[in-house]
Amino acid sequence: MREQQERDRAREKRRRVLIVAALGVVVLGAAALIGVLLSGDDDDEPGGPVTPPKGATGRDRLVIPAGPANAPATLTIYEDFRCPACKQFEEAFRDTIHDLQDAGRLRTEYRLVTIIDGNLGGTGSRNAANAAACAQDAGRFTAYHDLLYTHQPEETDDAFADKGRLIDLAGRVDGLDTEAFRRCVHRGTHDSWVEKSADAFAGSGHDSTPTVLLDGEDIYGDRNEPLTPRRLRQLVDRAAGE
Repeated sequence: MREQQERDRAREKRRRVLIVAALGVVVLGAAALIGVLLSGDDDDEPGGPVTPPKGATGRDRLVIPAGPANAPATLTIYEDFRCPACKQFEEAFRDTIHDLQDAGRLRTEYRLVTIIDGNLGGTGSRNAANAAACAQDAGRFTAYHDLLYTHQPEETDDAFADKGRLIDLAGRVDGLDTEAFRRCVHRGTHDSWVEKSADAFAGSGHDSTPTVLLDGEDIYGDRNEPLTPRRLRQLVDRAAGE
């Protein structure tokens, strides 16, 4: 009887050891999974699926459109949110472009690129473009796009790499600073889409930002006949047959 009791005690001890070991494996596995999920929320390296923002159009859905689809003229703008020349263009032409869109005369197609990240290093171009795509998901692209240029840092200051700053700016756009927007920014939901857009720009034959095309024709880079808001209106009128 004593031997049987010893065997029972040994068997119970082994059972308790196995239970503790199994619980340890479960806890470690859960911790590892949480770590993966948390790291994926703020990953600095794009590599996930290419996720276009809502309403994106064109080949591979790389275009963020603004203005009526049936407008007689289409303005294509390749832009980088870290690019000082892009800010200059926006400051000079923003009101004219908005007026023409509101009048139903112009459709604008924004193509977001990361040329400054490539030239100077950093991730501000990409992170800002992703945040703008997140704003497009929320139907707030134009307001947020304009705000990013208004608050653009110095070219060498990669301030837009800070996702917290991008979210803080969103608080100035009515209805944008939501949990869905914050999650989209932190996770880099559209990072791979931004990289694909940048790759398309690299293969487009254009090499600087902003590149501005009206119905496919470059209208911004000619120093002999520089573009002005008045001339842009004239070119749009001409495209409308007026």
